[in-house]
Amino acid sequence: MEPLGFGARLWLAIVLPFRVLLDGTLAARITSLDEAPPSLPPAKPEPEPALKETKAEPVAVEPERDTTSALQLLAILQREGRFIDFLKEDVSGFSDADIGAAARVVHEGCTRGLKDVLTLEPVRTEEEGATIELPPGYDAARTRVTGNVVGEPPFTGTLAHHGWQVRTLELPELIAGHDPSIVAAAEVEV
Repeated sequence: MEPLGFGARLWLAIVLPFRVLLDGTLAARITSLDEAPPSLPPAKPEPEPALKETKAEPVAVEPERDTTSALQLLAILQREGRFIDFLKEDVSGFSDADIGAAARVVHEGCTRGLKDVLTLEPVRTEEEGATIELPPGYDAARTRVTGNVVGEPPFTGTLAHHGWQVRTLELPELIAGHDPSIVAAAEVEV
């Protein structure tokens, strides 16, 4: 399994806490993943025998990804909703009521911050719980099939979540010299 990129991991970090709080079925599936036995690390490949000297072929190097927009979005969520503070807080000693009250504040702030920079809309327009048929050739990037998947499409199932897609994204212009990796500056009160 190939690891996810930074942007995909950031998006999961933003979306999953709220989905876990609101969707008991998803929380149970995640818990079952955590209880699964760890997979063995891949075996180390045998070293190849030394070859006679050959001329090196140029290797295509993937350019470094620009994470600026992901970091900007994280900074907005922190500024408006104290999102990082909420995630980094050890909540094990708090009551469910205290966590719920904090989540409400974070939710309101993050919603406000997202509303200012992007427009989200559902991937599927049907109501959650509706019966859906996925024809052969359906777009697997837009619709993920879970459960007991056997054979080839068409698949018929229940829409568990309508998904989200970004329709518009308008991040603010960065000031020259700004370090986007500083998503929240330290604060010193004097």
